[in-house]
Amino acid sequence: MMLLPLLAALSAIPGQAVYLEVPGAPELEAVAIEFKGQKLALASSNDGWFGLIGVDLDVAPGLYPVTVSYNPADDAPYTEVIDIDVMVKEYRTTKLEVAPKYVELSAENQQRAAADRKLINEAYSNTSPEPYWQGVFLIPVNGVTGGRNFGHRRVFNDQPRAPHSGADLTAATGTEIMASNAGKVVLTGDFFFNGRAVFVDHGMGVLTMYLHLSEISVSKGQMLRKGEVIGLAGATGRVTGPHLHWGARVGGARVDPFSLPGIPAEQALSR
Repeated sequence: MMLLPLLAALSAIPGQAVYLEVPGAPELEAVAIEFKGQKLALASSNDGWFGLIGVDLDVAPGLYPVTVSYNPADDAPYTEVIDIDVMVKEYRTTKLEVAPKYVELSAENQQRAAADRKLINEAYSNTSPEPYWQGVFLIPVNGVTGGRNFGHRRVFNDQPRAPHSGADLTAATGTEIMASNAGKVVLTGDFFFNGRAVFVDHGMGVLTMYLHLSEISVSKGQMLRKGEVIGLAGATGRVTGPHLHWGARVGGARVDPFSLPGIPAEQALSR
């Protein structure tokens, strides 16, 4: 049986997209990974195989196995197990004041929010196994480098709510919002909590979302280039003022979108 060198152990914090690379092995027909129920195929590049693992925001610290499955062209398939060491991350608590209807939901708004969740969860679960993205991810607002409130524990009108699963970027109403990488628009709409929003599938389990827009300029099914304008920033939905909520999912896991731009620029996909 042909065996590749063992991969190094990985480390991460909750809410991180972890880059995994298998060194060049032209004799392999496919490489796949499994982590906490996520099953993803790796993509081939000039230097080997690569992909992303999503460590969800709520994953407890500890060692977690990643199973890497190899499928050689002329040999029997085999697997290797490596560990991800998930380390402790303390997130701050943020108190916010919003319109009461977003905290004490009426029966009508409860139904609307439930219908929204169904549509959004369907978008999360139907990403393409094929890669659309290439190289590094862009921050979707020109000139913005901050917005590090991912994971903050939020209290709306003195009532605790779910942790913040995205990064809020400063953006005045009307600011152009760009697709952070190439992909396919899988959902647009005007949602109760999210306001006007665009969800983009980048392939290989990677999906980004752009919330609270004032205008949407793309439609479902549209293929996007990296940096293409998808809409304008605004203050729709549950907000305290104009901004962009930029979120990301990898294999269904909620991850900090700022862990996406760190992907090495040289990893251009062989399409």
